[in-house]
Amino acid sequence: MAWDFSTDPEYAEQLEWVREFVHEECEPLDLIIEESHDLDDPVRQALIPPLQAIVRERGLWATHLGPHLGGPGFGQVKLALLNEILGRSECAPIVFGSQAPDSGNSEILAHFGTPELKARYLEPLLDNRIVSCFSMTEPQGGADPKIFTTSAMQDGDEWVINGEKWFSSFADMAAFLIVMAVTDPDATPYDRHSMFVVPRETPGINILRNVGLGYEPVGGGREGYVRYEDVRVPADHMLGPRGGAFVVAQTRLGGGRIHHAMRTVGVCQKAIDMMCERAVSRYTQGSILASKEMVQEYVADSWVDLHQFRLMVIHAAWVIDQVGGHKARREIAACKVQTAKVLKDIVFRAMHVHGSLGVSNEMPLIGMWTMAPVMGIADGPTEVHKITIARQTLKGYQPSDGLFPSAHLPGRIAEAKARFGDLVDHQLANQTL
Repeated sequence: MAWDFSTDPEYAEQLEWVREFVHEECEPLDLIIEESHDLDDPVRQALIPPLQAIVRERGLWATHLGPHLGGPGFGQVKLALLNEILGRSECAPIVFGSQAPDSGNSEILAHFGTPELKARYLEPLLDNRIVSCFSMTEPQGGADPKIFTTSAMQDGDEWVINGEKWFSSFADMAAFLIVMAVTDPDATPYDRHSMFVVPRETPGINILRNVGLGYEPVGGGREGYVRYEDVRVPADHMLGPRGGAFVVAQTRLGGGRIHHAMRTVGVCQKAIDMMCERAVSRYTQGSILASKEMVQEYVADSWVDLHQFRLMVIHAAWVIDQVGGHKARREIAACKVQTAKVLKDIVFRAMHVHGSLGVSNEMPLIGMWTMAPVMGIADGPTEVHKITIARQTLKGYQPSDGLFPSAHLPGRIAEAKARFGDLVDHQLANQTL
């Protein structure tokens, strides 16, 4: 029987190095670098590549990738322990070569790209010499690909793409975009779409504007609103089979969801650290905050919430390692559901303990808290994942045979009497002798 919560000593030593490295080297970059994906930023280019070289020397570069793609192939449990540390810094994932959306896009290219596409895009993407974009969501379609309208029509040995995409992260910085488009409108809903690699320099790609998150100024942000107008790509730029976009997309989305959860563990721990430091430092109403029972409740609730969530994430990672991501859909969905809730609750408590300072722009807590609703939307809204959990769970149950439930007490009592009645009567008879 193997049931172990320990970490291999050699890997534990690596994690301790990562913890110190992220704190000393990556977290300060968050305060200096405006956008870690911007390869045209000279400050970014001066500061991040030297750290990436150190990570490579430690054998920790692109740990989500297998050896055939230049990574160590850590497996999801080891990734969970690593990513919960990287989650403490916005720059850390790119320093370690595991940043979204490039990590997921590299997996798609590795599985479905032609040798030419891999040579042109995969190798430089893995080296972080370029960045990429996953262009799937549409302004009228939200999280329902079945009503997407962006189309791709075949014209000889080319496909012509027309339509609009929404929240295409880093579209203006990307060397290429992976675009989901309708190629077979008369097919069944899940067989209508195909996936394409679209080089960024292709004529007809128009970025209408960049959309920012709620705390960013209007006109800022990195989420592209993109219009494709007669964008022509070669036929061999289709990824996977025609009509197979849903299968292709799941190659990246499952991993992306669990990795969001892994990194959120680190964000929550950082919030707890700030809350506890404030609690033992701040004196008010005759004593330090740490002595107030309501503050103690905040600390206790946050510790319990995070501990439960972390174990859920590590267990999901273990299931993926054992049976693969497709068979771990329920576990991944459960992590995705809890990611937004746990982050929202813990960061809110940390803000509240800090008082007015906590909601000011002199602390990072508001930015952290705003990421909670983002986590509830990214890679599919919470409600969709709850449906997945329910459906997967209900598959294991059958209807009761009779009118009443199988746990109905009168029926259970009758069954028990039928099974043990003779024994009970015998024992009662002996007692009367």
